[in-house]
Amino acid sequence: MMPLTFADAGEDYVVKRIGGKPEVKKHLENLGFVVGTDVSVINTMGGNVIVKVKESRVAISQEMAQKIMI
Repeated sequence: MMPLTFADAGEDYVVKRIGGKPEVKKHLENLGFVVGTDVSVINTMGGNVIVKVKESRVAISQEMAQKIMI
């Protein structure tokens, strides 16, 4: 298991765990980051990570990406 920030761009991964405070977990869940969901890093730019999750592209901060374990 590793944080999403270490993922290789273009590779498919599965969310294994979401860390952080309850409000952070809820925010990530609302964006589509749920345990068991397939995710893929599209690109990393300027401290943000662009992720494909549930057929949508979402930009999250590296701090948020650290809380998503794959």
